[in-house]
Amino acid sequence: MTRNITDLYERHAHAYDEDRGRSLHERSWLDRFLSFVPPGGTILDIGCGMGEPIARYLMESGVNVVGVDAAPSMIALCRTRFPQSEWLVADMRDLALGRRFDGVLAWDSFFHLSMDDQRAMFARFAAHAADGAPLMFTSGPAAGEVIGSYRGEPLYHASLDPAAYRALLVSNGFTERAFVAEDPDCGGHTVWLATLDAE
Repeated sequence: MTRNITDLYERHAHAYDEDRGRSLHERSWLDRFLSFVPPGGTILDIGCGMGEPIARYLMESGVNVVGVDAAPSMIALCRTRFPQSEWLVADMRDLALGRRFDGVLAWDSFFHLSMDDQRAMFARFAAHAADGAPLMFTSGPAAGEVIGSYRGEPLYHASLDPAAYRALLVSNGFTERAFVAEDPDCGGHTVWLATLDAE
């Protein structure tokens, strides 16, 4: 299913770029996330898409971004727009960069994975986070699988229940900092913010 999602975003990269609004209803959450990042730090943006508006906002806020996306056309758009930054074509499920970052972000990306793949991602999040670094991701509000659509094609989403995410955060060394289900001030997003405990 994840392979199908990558193919969908690859085929529709330019359409998605046109469809994706640039108004930043995520701003308050991004600011909370950035409050844990040192000035000039480097963020790992997993599922960065075409880099707008989120990666652009992060960079304009004074941090560096390394973006990862499985769709080559999305990364090509990022490289054209922000050639000073590092953009990588990679499947998040295989991510092993051998580096730790000052923040890890998986906004509107991680929830396209199956439940089992989501569980496995928490070790990868931890492996790429420096001590004290924030992790922020979006999920569904409750356990389940939903098939949405984009441009007339099926688009898969999955979520664990909040208790499962909390257990995964704790078992991988994270402390929960904030959680809001279906935040009305953020377009109905369900958002998690945590920080990696110092070893």
